[in-house]
Amino acid sequence: MNRYGENTQPQAAAGWQLARLSSPSALFGANGMRMGSDGQLYVVQAFGSQVSAVDTGSGACETISPVGGPIVAPDDIAFDSHDVMYVTEVMSARVSARTPSGEVRVIADNVPAANGITAYQDRLFMDECRPGGRLFELYPDGREPRVMAENLPLPNALSVGPDGKLYFPQIAAGEIWRCPLEGGAPERFMSGFAVPTAVKFDRNGLLTTTQAASGEVTKIDIQSGEKTVVANVRPGIDNLAFADDNRLFISHFVDGGVAEILADGSERILVPAGLLGPFGITVTGDGAVYAADGMSMISVSRDGQVSRPTMFTQEGYPGFIRGIAAGPANNVYVTTSAGEVVLYNFSTREAQTLANELNELYSLAPTQDGAVVVAEGGEGRLLKVTADGNVTVLARGLGRPNGVAVADDGSCYVSEPDKGQVSHVNGGSSAVVEGLSSPQGLGLLGDQLLIVDAGSKELIAVSLGTKQQQTIASGLPVGAQPGVTPQILMGIAGLIQGPLTPFSGLAVGGDGTVYIAADGEGSVLTLKRA
Repeated sequence: MNRYGENTQPQAAAGWQLARLSSPSALFGANGMRMGSDGQLYVVQAFGSQVSAVDTGSGACETISPVGGPIVAPDDIAFDSHDVMYVTEVMSARVSARTPSGEVRVIADNVPAANGITAYQDRLFMDECRPGGRLFELYPDGREPRVMAENLPLPNALSVGPDGKLYFPQIAAGEIWRCPLEGGAPERFMSGFAVPTAVKFDRNGLLTTTQAASGEVTKIDIQSGEKTVVANVRPGIDNLAFADDNRLFISHFVDGGVAEILADGSERILVPAGLLGPFGITVTGDGAVYAADGMSMISVSRDGQVSRPTMFTQEGYPGFIRGIAAGPANNVYVTTSAGEVVLYNFSTREAQTLANELNELYSLAPTQDGAVVVAEGGEGRLLKVTADGNVTVLARGLGRPNGVAVADDGSCYVSEPDKGQVSHVNGGSSAVVEGLSSPQGLGLLGDQLLIVDAGSKELIAVSLGTKQQQTIASGLPVGAQPGVTPQILMGIAGLIQGPLTPFSGLAVGGDGTVYIAADGEGSVLTLKRA
């Protein structure tokens, strides 16, 4: 399965070999999920602005609402008795309704971080997953929502229990709370959970909750309080759903995996784990390949196996990461969507912030004197950040700089998507390649400058001596699909700062292998001389 299109076939020019180091991804992460009356499992994807229907037998995915469509950053989903689909748009501060014929309308707005949603006897309830979040009853006819509770610490996916009360997890507190449907103060039901992300009731009336930090799926008798762990899977669980026959399905927001939990606690994989991006990519001195994947940092082995040394739910994780570069031994540099440059240590899992309060950071590259050069897209600047946090501006007035490469002489190359060019920065700034569509990731291979053009879907090699250009790969699954214009994801206030604009990074290994972050299809590509 390939979210970019099943017939995606990138091609290498003569003299080059192109391969997928890791497999394409089926989804853009997996968030809220709900069984439809048609027996399919509907999965929303906040980081891809997509709604998909998954066949619970084969795992085949069908796009219901595509990237670039009217639904933006859907985080949770519910259906009423007329098969109207309701989705929260967590980064657009609104809730939308989609009819079975495909018509979409907004039923609530000005609800920041709109997240969990549930339908109960055709009544709708929703909460905001943010510090100081609110709990509402919504009205599809457009009436003003009814506020049921306020000042909640990160409430999430919610459900009405057999006792007629509304249950919801509070992520920040590690607790599950409940509230009378007609009003009244919410009360704590149970505590001691490791980042509880969702609650739903099975067909026997047992409350079931997912814990993102521990990977546990737990069932609770709300009368006795007895808890039973029914599965222990990898961390990063987002949500769950029950079929009419009480089969249990779970989703992972970190990697987009969807699975059925069997009676013995094992997983039957429907959608394999994949990638949100990837965005930045780097190769360390010992040949290890790492990529920034937003909610996690990934490592890709020589045989294409993906592991996650650290992720969003773990202590010390820097935040939504976008750029990455090899650092000193057992360290990498990363940039975050919150405007930070961070040195992350794999051994201690500690993140040292070198610079912060910067504006929309992308790639970064180390220098020989122990600093890093960083592309600050929001301010149009190229920065140099030293190990002690000193920030120097190397260039201004750039066209939303994105990719960075540092030459042996200390000078820099920077891509400027807004100007369609790549510039050389060495005291001043001058264009070296013009007429590009959307240049992003950069790398140096001998005397050649390599450029990922996400607009033309090409990898271009430019001789720095002769200025001769050659397209060495085409049809690359980078950026949005042709003809699709995704909405900008504005982040979640107090949780994940935006904008969460993607990009396709590039890295060159010591053996000359070129690594491409194929953010369109969610894979890592390699290109080698034949």
